[in-house]
Amino acid sequence: MVDVADGVRLCVDVSGAGEPLVLVHGAGCSLVAWPDGLVELLARHHRVLRYDARDQGRSTTWPVGKPGYGMRDAVDDVLALLDEEGLDRAHVLGVSGGGLVGQLLALDHPARVATLTLVSCTPGSAGLPGMSDDLRAFFDGGTDEPDWGDRDAVVAYLTELERPFQRGGFDEALQRVIAQRTVDRSRDLRAALTNPYLVDPGPSCRDRLVELSAPTLVVHGDDDPLFPLAHGEALAREIPGAELLVLPGAGHGVPPRSAWPELVARMESRCASRP
Repeated sequence: MVDVADGVRLCVDVSGAGEPLVLVHGAGCSLVAWPDGLVELLARHHRVLRYDARDQGRSTTWPVGKPGYGMRDAVDDVLALLDEEGLDRAHVLGVSGGGLVGQLLALDHPARVATLTLVSCTPGSAGLPGMSDDLRAFFDGGTDEPDWGDRDAVVAYLTELERPFQRGGFDEALQRVIAQRTVDRSRDLRAALTNPYLVDPGPSCRDRLVELSAPTLVVHGDDDPLFPLAHGEALAREIPGAELLVLPGAGHGVPPRSAWPELVARMESRCASRP
């Protein structure tokens, strides 16, 4: 556990050796949402740090519907984690909302970010396509909550929540394992699934992307229903020198297993290219 602010503690997992790499997941995801197989590949080259964000896993939680933090706290938490580990800077890999944390971190604290990898991210929605019709229908239709006291029902619920986002990249067996581990180690699962989506993201940083100096890899599925591919293309275009890796058939979130070797190879190429 790491103390990041007054009374706020985050659970951290560290594996591997080499240059540090911090994994920043999206809203509602704890550290176990990073598949162990992907972490093992990354740990061949890096000292990998993954953590439970606020309201996730074993970290500090808030009452359901009343998150006592904002996006800037999420950025400061990464800085506190680096300080606690004695790290001047680290490579950063952010997925979805974690990519916004990565963008803000690289913009406001450029000396702390060695390279930046942004997966399933957006520079901001203005002028870009909205979510797919079927995902909109999924949101509008809602989902029936499970009996929170029935572990099997909750695991099934969490597993199926991922299906409409990941599309052809949905790996039911992997998501079931992640769901099981999420249920077993969460302090307050309802807070984890509610509070992050109530956090104010703050003002857009899109007009500042031209200032981003960290070597950046943008990774995007060509079947992302939340942020269609145009979001990734715009992000890569607006960050100076950014490279775009498009994953055929992939949806929103951590890339599917088949893409892990290429993702790691392209990340390492970015690491080698940094000043």
